[in-house]
Amino acid sequence: MSLWRAPFEAALRMFATVSEALRATGQPRPILVGGAAVEYWSGSAVSTGDFDLCSPVQEEVEAVLREHGFIRPSGPGNATQGWIHPELALGFEVVGRVPLDGLVPRERIMLIDDFAPGSSFAILGVEDLIADRMGQYASGTAPDRIEQARLLYRLHSSLDRAYLEQRIRQESAGDHGVDDLD
Repeated sequence: MSLWRAPFEAALRMFATVSEALRATGQPRPILVGGAAVEYWSGSAVSTGDFDLCSPVQEEVEAVLREHGFIRPSGPGNATQGWIHPELALGFEVVGRVPLDGLVPRERIMLIDDFAPGSSFAILGVEDLIADRMGQYASGTAPDRIEQARLLYRLHSSLDRAYLEQRIRQESAGDHGVDDLD
């Protein structure tokens, strides 16, 4: 039995395939951020409708997506700026060049290489993801994000608490810290 819901796991496998195809061209792997990263780290306790990616080579990422059967939806009612694969229930979109405005050290980007044989993908580490959710909560634009942060905090016992404290304070302009997760 899988840790993740079936449509999400299928999309993760496709993401890993796309990541490897991009890497084979000499380009860096895109980094999974946002709601899909939350779903990954929460084992689908929180679900998402899209895969937000960061990459400094958006055009190259989109070319590889096209090569793997993704299309860009068009027409009235299309809310996505991203790409859809006909067999997947989730969209993919490059939302930035680097995660969290470049505040994440490279060594904090995790490489998941045991997900699918012969492929791997990059994902925002759980501490930075928690900090991002706390920053969104602190901004007042997403009051529900504190619950996502608390869930991730409870699910991951081996967090780097000093780094997490620093990042939460940074993302929340000093208004919040690790104690707000308890």
